[in-house]
Amino acid sequence: MIPTLFSVSYAGLWGQHALDLRGFLRKASALGYQAVEIMAKRPHLSVLDYGAAELKELKKWTSDEGVAIATLAGYTDFTLATGMETPAVEMQIHYVRRLAEVAQNLDAKIIRIFTGYTTQPDSYTRDWDTCVKAVRECARITADHGVILGLQNHHDVGVGLEAYVEFLNDVGHANCRAMFDPWSIALHGENLYEAGKRLAPSMVQTTLADYVRLKRFAYQPGLVTYKNLGEMVRAVPLGQGFMDLPGFFRGLREGGFKGYVAYELCSPVRGGGAEENLDLYSRIALAKIREWASGAT
Repeated sequence: MIPTLFSVSYAGLWGQHALDLRGFLRKASALGYQAVEIMAKRPHLSVLDYGAAELKELKKWTSDEGVAIATLAGYTDFTLATGMETPAVEMQIHYVRRLAEVAQNLDAKIIRIFTGYTTQPDSYTRDWDTCVKAVRECARITADHGVILGLQNHHDVGVGLEAYVEFLNDVGHANCRAMFDPWSIALHGENLYEAGKRLAPSMVQTTLADYVRLKRFAYQPGLVTYKNLGEMVRAVPLGQGFMDLPGFFRGLREGGFKGYVAYELCSPVRGGGAEENLDLYSRIALAKIREWASGAT
């Protein structure tokens, strides 16, 4: 398994310290990561900003820092627009095509995409079919460019364990591989060991974070009590949250997974967003990934 640092961790999207792409590559190298996943939107690698000259420079940066680009993280939502006028799905497929061209230039191995968020409860079948067709076309396009398409279980369509497996089967393209992450299914109450072992043979990458659960309540003065609002989660260092990540890795090892393991800080974190705290989290993550991947615990 190859530890990988995701540039979203230093993009400043949740008020954290922000680095530009050059600074992030320096950071990943200094922290000891040999591979990176790059966010394919501003403020990092936007297809609007990176032409041939910029990609050549970026490739030199990665060589200078001794890090490989494992994955370009695309951001898709194929249910984004359901009207007839705007070809939103076609636009996003074109975005994936452009990412495939960029990946070729950078010798990146994988393009990460999502499915789509739920539009209306009675439109779930339509949303599902829309996403299946779009992902299948993306798989064909990326295959033509010699790049693997990785589908991450993040958006609503196909996010549950069984639904995710069903969705991949419906896509039915050899170039569409699992980028199966434990975060969402841990919140669903699934067994991470069993899930990791089941998905490991079809996986190219997983992405990790760890969280604590925090209950939320709203005071109701007229009743002199509190209404339960459900949980929120907050990121903590790997191994300090509620997720059974050692069990997940045990399943990955038994299932034969040998791909990339990316670490991400993609939410508010305990201790705040100062650069020193982000670095601490990233160092702990690298050590824990190596430990769990080796089966030392």
